Amino acid sequence: MKKLVAVGVLALGSLCILSAKTYELTITNPTKAGTVQLKAGQYKLKVEGTNATFTDMNTSKSFTTPVKVVETDKKFDDTKVQSTKDGDTDRIDEIDLGGSKTKLGF
Repeated sequence: MKKLVAVGVLALGSLCILSAKTYELTITNPTKAGTVQLKAGQYKLKVEGTNATFTDMNTSKSFTTPVKVVETDKKFDDTKVQSTKDGDTDRIDEIDLGGSKTKLGF
């Protein structure tokens, strides 16, 4: 019985990884996202479990940080970044993922 449950969990985990969607973001100022510092530029964002990976579209360099994934009642039309100013650097507080009911907290 335990082996069947483990296989089911692994299969479900694989399905989630295969269906992971990427989102495109433009960062206009140096910005802190969780534990990583991002330069201004275009990024692809991919969420895997409780980690968000930002990949710079010009250099292909990736930055991964932990996030709090929250499911909401409302579906977001567009991907929106909510940030606050922290000295000379912006800090991302939340990202609403367009086409889903998922928001990421930093």
